[in-house]
Amino acid sequence: MSLDFRNINTVWSSLIVDTFAKLGLENAVICPGSRSTPLTIAFAQHPTIKTIPVLDERSASFFALGIAKSSRKPTVLVCTSGTAGANFFPAVIEAKYSHIPLIILTGDRPPELRECHAGQTINQVNLYGNYPRWQTELSLPSMDLERLFYLRQNIIHGWEKTIYPMRGVVHFNVPFREPLAPIKQLNYTEAEKEVIEHKVLLKNINRPSFTINYSGDYEAIFSQWQKYQKGIIIAGVDCPDNSVLYTSAIALLSQKLNFPVLSEALSPIRNYSHHNKNLISTYDTILRNQEYRDILKPEIVILIGEYPTSKELRKWLTENKTLTYIITPTDDNLDAIHSNSQPIRISIIALVKNLEQTLTNVEDKINQNYLSQWLKIDQKIKQNLTTIMNNHEELFEGKISWLLSKNLPPQIPIFIANSMSVRHAEYFWQTNQAERDVYFSRGANGIDGTLSTALGIAQEKKQAVLLTGDLALLHDTNGFLMSKNLSGSLTIILVNNDGGGIFEMLPIAEFENIFEEYFATPQQINFENLSKTYGVKYKLIENWTQLINSIQNLPSQGITLLEIKTNRKYDSWWLNNNLSQLSQS
Repeated sequence: MSLDFRNINTVWSSLIVDTFAKLGLENAVICPGSRSTPLTIAFAQHPTIKTIPVLDERSASFFALGIAKSSRKPTVLVCTSGTAGANFFPAVIEAKYSHIPLIILTGDRPPELRECHAGQTINQVNLYGNYPRWQTELSLPSMDLERLFYLRQNIIHGWEKTIYPMRGVVHFNVPFREPLAPIKQLNYTEAEKEVIEHKVLLKNINRPSFTINYSGDYEAIFSQWQKYQKGIIIAGVDCPDNSVLYTSAIALLSQKLNFPVLSEALSPIRNYSHHNKNLISTYDTILRNQEYRDILKPEIVILIGEYPTSKELRKWLTENKTLTYIITPTDDNLDAIHSNSQPIRISIIALVKNLEQTLTNVEDKINQNYLSQWLKIDQKIKQNLTTIMNNHEELFEGKISWLLSKNLPPQIPIFIANSMSVRHAEYFWQTNQAERDVYFSRGANGIDGTLSTALGIAQEKKQAVLLTGDLALLHDTNGFLMSKNLSGSLTIILVNNDGGGIFEMLPIAEFENIFEEYFATPQQINFENLSKTYGVKYKLIENWTQLINSIQNLPSQGITLLEIKTNRKYDSWWLNNNLSQLSQS
């Protein structure tokens, strides 16, 4: 039997869960609570869905987001009534802007217990405003066959809406009357149960793999691109489904157009450099030199995904208002600098596939002067940077990303936190052939749920690394409570500069009378003691050799915290001084 016939609530919940399972659901994250009891029981008892209990709703939501982010498949999140679901809100926002498929089930009181001060009751209908792609409140559970058909159809529709035409959040508000526990109340015969199951359970379903049928005159667009001698391709902030196809597609386009590829550190492309000989990774440094800004001014820009983090790149492009084609399969407005832009609503993989015959027949451009200029400058700066880094023995934040790019084992996924972690990666992450996938939360760019999201990636990928600052980690320490349920390993590289290093880069840093207390906000936490509290392995990194040895020999199980203490004022000074000098070299 797939349905639990003990009472109406158990039948209702088991049909929800069985339908999700047959659609392809693999993971469900469950928060404890009373009103969601029927759902919890149904998920926990299902044989094919991996169900993970997590105490803190905010941590749970980012953990689920991490699983969905790395698997690219819908993940279910369950909680009880009241403010429990409100704690999911930051993850819902991130999932919307990052196009992560999350399905949220919030248990709720029945209508007669609302608006009368019944305990743990708030208005949960449309709780997340306009952030979900679709949301509904299910009817109260019923054994009426038509209502069971209604329930099944809504679950199928919700599954579709979380992945098509683009990924995002779906919210089901699920009210229950008591009994919430699986107390036996129904007395159906085995024959009656079989009849109901035969009618309402999905059988031999072809799991929907929704695809968009693209249409457009891509040959004409490509012909326009060919007319330009000075063009750049920007591989921006992006997390594609298939990094090999993604990087290969960009490489082929770059080869045929003779355009350099400015490669954001959060795009997989820097870690697949063997696919593309035209990569430029030091563009932020290059564009700090006014002479380079002038001679490298492009006639056309092809942006894939979102604009990189680099302020220097954004300022340069904003000044020029260059004709920009933005390639994205989403319906989002990705023109953050309000340029002269034209969106092409297709993925780069699908675009190149549509152009396959055209690209096969077209000859490479003869004029390579513009491309050669970019490559020559990029190579010179990288060589000078290598000399600087090799000779710098003192611990400072900039060298950590540089060393990670060179020493992290192949194919180990890494989650890079926001604020200074992501900026140092953009400045210093070197091109390599290690085929690592990079994860991040750049939808809303917050530090919410950093640890929990990384744990979700480790859960899915079995082994992962997190690069984070101290404030981002402290903002989500309840994530450590998931360590006992983690099936893989997460190694945390903690840059502890005792405060918010990002604010050292802003004008407010000059106002010393309020800066430390209200912006840098140093917390002065002993991370070794914190690690002991949660049963996390801890190691203080005191030199670069220790860091290299640690990241080359990652543990296979549990959470390990590697703490690197740096001076944020020195780190800020170093960036301002050395990036400017490098650009002039």
